[in-house]
Amino acid sequence: MTRVLITGFAPFDGQTVNPSWQAASLVAAEPPAGLTVTAAELPCVFGTSVDTLRDAIRASTPDLVLCLGQAGGRPGVTVERVGVNVDDARIPDNAGNQPVDEPVVPGGPAAYFSTLPVKACVAALRTAGVPAALSNTAGTFVCNHVAYGLGHLIATEFPYVRGGFVHVPWAPEQVTDGTAPALEPATVAHGLRALLVSAAGTLTEHDLRVSEGATH
Repeated sequence: MTRVLITGFAPFDGQTVNPSWQAASLVAAEPPAGLTVTAAELPCVFGTSVDTLRDAIRASTPDLVLCLGQAGGRPGVTVERVGVNVDDARIPDNAGNQPVDEPVVPGGPAAYFSTLPVKACVAALRTAGVPAALSNTAGTFVCNHVAYGLGHLIATEFPYVRGGFVHVPWAPEQVTDGTAPALEPATVAHGLRALLVSAAGTLTEHDLRVSEGATH
């Protein structure tokens, strides 16, 4: 059995739900065959979020870690290729912190690439009928903070773990005017189960050799 830790965030920016935690909870409640899945909710707070992630990894000793975050406005599930070593917050986090041009890890490398087979993950989502794409930016808010923080934890404390970050769209209940794209958390969870099966069975160095690039 492959042990998986899946995380989502608490609501932020005045929202009452966060679809990343909704989807993570659903996957943990009904994991795919061959995987044991533990879910952990991360606070939407710089620093504390990575501390909570570290504690969850220590407690669950996973083989794979999949961190989820909300990306309102994106039309599908986006698998992040890279986390960068910068915090530049457009809005305050849930503790009122709003760092500008600060490193996630002082003295750390400029970036960490996901150690999941990101293109195979995108393909698995699409095969499951869930709109998906590869993303080359996780932003500069707490999602990127955790994406980079996970990479640093793997590089320095948990070398036996593979992991990465995935953004999910708004849930329908968050879109009050009906114009922004949204996906039901149950649909997202369905796709994430397929993603996890693919990630568990595909080494990063054996990722699909297909174009998922972008010109901007």
